[in-house]
Amino acid sequence: MKLLNTYDDKDDADTAAAKLQGEKRLASERDSTEVVYNLFGLPTWGNFHRLDMYNLSELRNLLEHREHWGAEEQVRHREILSTVQVVSKNFEIVIPSHWL
Repeated sequence: MKLLNTYDDKDDADTAAAKLQGEKRLASERDSTEVVYNLFGLPTWGNFHRLDMYNLSELRNLLEHREHWGAEEQVRHREILSTVQVVSKNFEIVIPSHWL
């Protein structure tokens, strides 16, 4: 398990934790008067998509219409892939070839 995201609100953290598949753990941390909630879980593309992270929903929509891309969609695809490559490296997960 790895730290997937941090939340300021317990309800948001609980909602996010409920979306995850596989092992998960929610841990609170107090810093002065603030409490943050760290969500740990399995770093998979499915879990990141369920948490609506890294523009994966937008990537999915783009890929569904790949044959009709214009210049704007190509640029946006490259931008999202740039982020996805960093995530892939940080969490040691493979980018599906059909995303490239």
